[in-house]
Amino acid sequence: MNKFNKQPIGVFDTGVGGLTIFKEIRKKFPFENIIYFGDNAHCPYGNKSKFKIINLTKSIVQFLIKERCKIIIVACNTATASSIEYLRQNYEIPFIGMEPAIKPAALNTISGNIGILATKGTFDGELYNSTREKYTNNVNVHISIGEGLVELVESGKMNSQSSIKLLKKYISPMLSKNIDTLVLGCTHYPILKEQIKKITGNKVKLIDSTKAIAERLLSIIPNPETKTKGTDIFYVSGEVKKFKKIGEMIIEHSIKNISKTKLEVK
Repeated sequence: MNKFNKQPIGVFDTGVGGLTIFKEIRKKFPFENIIYFGDNAHCPYGNKSKFKIINLTKSIVQFLIKERCKIIIVACNTATASSIEYLRQNYEIPFIGMEPAIKPAALNTISGNIGILATKGTFDGELYNSTREKYTNNVNVHISIGEGLVELVESGKMNSQSSIKLLKKYISPMLSKNIDTLVLGCTHYPILKEQIKKITGNKVKLIDSTKAIAERLLSIIPNPETKTKGTDIFYVSGEVKKFKKIGEMIIEHSIKNISKTKLEVK
């Protein structure tokens, strides 16, 4: 058997948000081994400096390489914006990052107005700005920084009044601009889809990159020669119990193989 087939796919995020990506990958790759790292000890990344984010992602990548991962998914828009170029330049392993779903939003809008909900770190990133410049010449783009939403998801308060209140604060101004498409520019935000739908109604299409990442992975790695069901291993840098509880709600099955590991951040 090809040794490459045995090596796991690595996925990392600041916490549970990247499990939205993990879930899609697991559907497409039932026979692959997957290692997921949630850096919940340092979550959120949204307001951290580029320097700090690069140092954190370096530590996670080095850990995943030691675990023999053959490819790494940076399942965090903010981490992608700050560190993907650095990672690609300094490591031989292939990386897939999160690209804001601006292109499909721009192509599908009828009103000519799209909304983007993301973190400050994503909006400050080169990838967001280059993608926006490339695809939105004839489209009005309305943005909102979702400050505090990641923390609500990480604490399991997705259905709380606090979460609805915060979402309304960020989304209502965009609705007043006649948006018909809303880009969820953070892997934590699809977890809030049902709450967002209550605010936007059926008039606004929600777009995220979760399925696109799984499709991209399909074009890079070969189908495994084995038909043995793949294993899932989870690591977190912070609290295990809360991650496990919220994580099981997201991926809709139990998380058994989970450990806490301390990151060596310089």
